[in-house]
Amino acid sequence: MEEKIIKLGIEEAKKGISLGDGGPFGAVIIDENNQILSTGHNKVLTSHDPTNHAEIVAIREACRKRNSQDLSGCKIYSTCEPCPMCLSAIIWANIKDIYYSSTREEADKIGFRDKDIYDFLNNKNTLINKTKIDSIDCDTLLEFYQGDRY
Repeated sequence: MEEKIIKLGIEEAKKGISLGDGGPFGAVIIDENNQILSTGHNKVLTSHDPTNHAEIVAIREACRKRNSQDLSGCKIYSTCEPCPMCLSAIIWANIKDIYYSSTREEADKIGFRDKDIYDFLNNKNTLINKTKIDSIDCDTLLEFYQGDRY
C-alpha cells in the first residue's frame, strides 16, 4: 500500500513541477480508514509563499475537509523527508506516522537548505539573529489566554 500512495505523491510532485509551482515535492494524507484525505505539491514559486510546501498544502486541505486542526489517526506520505517547518506542522496536526522516500541529505545535494535549519536548531546559528525581550505584557497575554480558555 505504501508504494501506491508514494506514487500518488510522486505524480502530485510532477504536476507541480510541470505547472512551475515549486520544487520536486508531493505529499498525501490518508485517514484512519486508509482513504486519501488530501494531496499537495510544493507551490512556493507561484504563491510567493515560502510556507507553501507540499506537506503544508496537504495538511491545510485535510484540515479544511475535516473542519478541524486535529488530524489524529491520519498518516502523511511525502516524496522527501519533511523539512523542519513541515515536521513542526505535522506534529501540531497530531499526525503520528510519516512515510517518506528521499532524504534531507539527498535534497541538500540538489540545493535545498534544510541542513542550515537543522544546524540552527542544534545551536549552530549561522542564519539569523535572535534576541529575547523580557515583557510583562507578554507574560500576562499568556495568562489571559489560559484564563480565557478555562
